[in-house]
Amino acid sequence: MSGRAGRRGMDERGIVIFMVDEKMSPAVGKQLLKGSADPLNSAFHLTYNMVLNLLRVEEINPEYMLEKSFYQFQHYRAVPGVVEKLQKLEEMYNSIEIPNEESVVTYYKIRQQLAKLAKEIEEYVHKPKYCLPFLQPGRLVKVKKDELDFGWGVVINFSRKANVKACTGDLDPLYIVEVLLHCSKESVKNAAAEAARPAPSGEKGEMQVVPVMLNLLTSISSVRLYIPKDLRPFDNRQSMLKSIQEVQKRFPDGLPLLDPIDDMGIKDSGLKKVIQKVEAFEHRMYTHPLHTDPNLGAVYTLCEKKAVIAGDIKAAKRDLKKARTVLQMDELKCRKRVLRRLGFATSSDVIEVKGRVACEISSADELLLTEMVFNGLFNDLTAEQATALLSCFVFQENANEMPKLTEQLAGPLRQMQECAKRIAKISAEAKLDVDEDAYLNQFRPHLMDVVYTWANGASFSQICKMTDVFEGSIIRCMRRLEELLRQMCQAAKAIGNTELENKFALGKVDVSDIPVHKSKNVTILAEKISKPISKELVNTSVVSENGVARSISSHLQARVAG
Repeated sequence: MSGRAGRRGMDERGIVIFMVDEKMSPAVGKQLLKGSADPLNSAFHLTYNMVLNLLRVEEINPEYMLEKSFYQFQHYRAVPGVVEKLQKLEEMYNSIEIPNEESVVTYYKIRQQLAKLAKEIEEYVHKPKYCLPFLQPGRLVKVKKDELDFGWGVVINFSRKANVKACTGDLDPLYIVEVLLHCSKESVKNAAAEAARPAPSGEKGEMQVVPVMLNLLTSISSVRLYIPKDLRPFDNRQSMLKSIQEVQKRFPDGLPLLDPIDDMGIKDSGLKKVIQKVEAFEHRMYTHPLHTDPNLGAVYTLCEKKAVIAGDIKAAKRDLKKARTVLQMDELKCRKRVLRRLGFATSSDVIEVKGRVACEISSADELLLTEMVFNGLFNDLTAEQATALLSCFVFQENANEMPKLTEQLAGPLRQMQECAKRIAKISAEAKLDVDEDAYLNQFRPHLMDVVYTWANGASFSQICKMTDVFEGSIIRCMRRLEELLRQMCQAAKAIGNTELENKFALGKVDVSDIPVHKSKNVTILAEKISKPISKELVNTSVVSENGVARSISSHLQARVAG
């Protein structure tokens, strides 16, 4: 649920109608009704527009604003709690006494290195090209997700799913393995609303086929079991649990695993180096005098506990240092460095002409747009081309189809991307955490041709056929584009460029002046009024797409509710 119940400033109470889905488990419903409220945490973050506007004010500076922000207040407030936590951890650390501690710590570090190397081997084994040929039906695999250890399960099948990376758009296939696992009866009962959970120790659960990500397979055994042809009957699935338990009895020291080199045939030189390191550390572990000590278990547990507390102490000290300093101060210094290098401000933090222009833009990337204005990128463009190019800044949703742009749109897009690459490079040199590809992918050209066609007078129904983007997303983009064009007008006015101001004003359209009609149960825009209307046409009747005649005078007075 989100939003508020009741009218702000008018109603003391509001009514919430809670419609419970039958698939919702009792635990989830109880949490919604009786659970604690979400914590109110500041989402404050720096922007160039904010920094530039603060630099314009003489009585205040960005550093003062950071120190007095709610974001900083929350961290100052956490200082006493962090100090108290740190003291308790140090007391716990000093209270643990380990006999012959130096030798125990050496042995502990050897074991930790072996565990680290085992994970590196696991990464090689998990590569699809190596492990997929061995995930035949009946193969025993061990499944673990965070703290949920399902133990050994039986592979039923695996499948490949296409996955598009959000930042680059490249295909990164996902592999899903269907594994028959021992799950708790409660999670099986509420399978529609809850994820599968392992059966608690000593409890008789139920064998269930669970889709598992490939990286959650921690071990692949060399043992394979016979699988019944039909796993839908309950008895057939439970018989597999008995088979797994019988295999575990036959191998009390643990099930045999596939050897990465001998069994799986991995010939990667990196893997061989890791295995050589494992052999060296194993030799050191076996020759260590503590390895055969009867008290090894007790002292190793104490050492492990002390190491965990030592890690918590380091983390608490970092948190304390962070809480006592002004947060985002380093980022502020880096952003100021970028502004100086781009000519938005002087070394004395005095705003230049570029900075005053950027202050007018807050609904899109102010640095890039200002650089485009001063580089003259908009000068040779028509109002329609400029409007289409600006749509890259306001369209933020995913689209499957990348349009084939004509040269009159592709050319300005390339110029914009070159300008963006320069800003990303300068930001990286100023030690800001900026990835060039991710930065460029923020500007999506998926609606450029749509907006260009719309700006040339096409109807809304026509432009909807040009893209797979939802109608509501197109309207949302248009509304944001209208606001951006208004700000670009103010930016052009700040430098006295009347021609550019008129160009952005010509592309500007008030969305509230556009009539609507119903199409497929969705309220959509009927047509766009983007060009000045002559006086002769004011009393002329026009026919909208739904066939209803109305005068342009009433047409202009129409307002979109909501």
